[in-house]
Amino acid sequence: MNRPLVVPSPSSSGGPGWAAGIAQHKVLRNTYALLSMTLLFSAAMAALGVMLKLPAPGFIITLAGYFGLLFLIHKVQNSGWAVPAVFALTGFMGYTLGPLLSLHLSLPGGAQAITLALGTTGVTFLALSGWVLATRRDFSFMGGFLFAGMVIAILAGVAAMFLQLPALALAVSAMVALLSAGMILFETSRIVNGGETNYVMATVSLFVSLFNLFTSLLSLFGFGGSND
Repeated sequence: MNRPLVVPSPSSSGGPGWAAGIAQHKVLRNTYALLSMTLLFSAAMAALGVMLKLPAPGFIITLAGYFGLLFLIHKVQNSGWAVPAVFALTGFMGYTLGPLLSLHLSLPGGAQAITLALGTTGVTFLALSGWVLATRRDFSFMGGFLFAGMVIAILAGVAAMFLQLPALALAVSAMVALLSAGMILFETSRIVNGGETNYVMATVSLFVSLFNLFTSLLSLFGFGGSND
């Protein structure tokens, strides 16, 4: 778990350290390449949803689509269907994002909130990923805490939606933003230290973290810029 992603010395070339370094570099490279493509595809789907004024899919369809496609990816992660399944998931998430963006664009200061959320998400990802890549720190110990935190956040978010509690919804958004940042540290460190060897699953984890970070920041900035 603590093997650094570095080129070993010539004296160790051909050994297990060299092979591990090559494998980790390949996973990291493939993950970032696929992540870049899926982010662009998801953004295109979201923009299409805004232009066509597509309706929101609803809470039930969103959950069914997300978990259904996630289950599919887990099943085919080592086959040729893995990458198409990832694009299906990220495209669907982009579609669900379109109505949310349309809603914010219809509000005063909505465009600024979207821009600020997008910029903050990008800077946060680059900063956290760069830190892990530079230090090779292992954040695998955070896994249990992050999973439990996300479960609590989901339950609290559902309660805020059904009980119509804006303050609770705002607190959930802040919690999800922090947990998403933690997930970026966790998944990047797993790639760097050899804990994640499947670039498809690494891409999905990072994409979902970025999606959750962006939407939670959008809620926070939209609330802060609201005149209500």
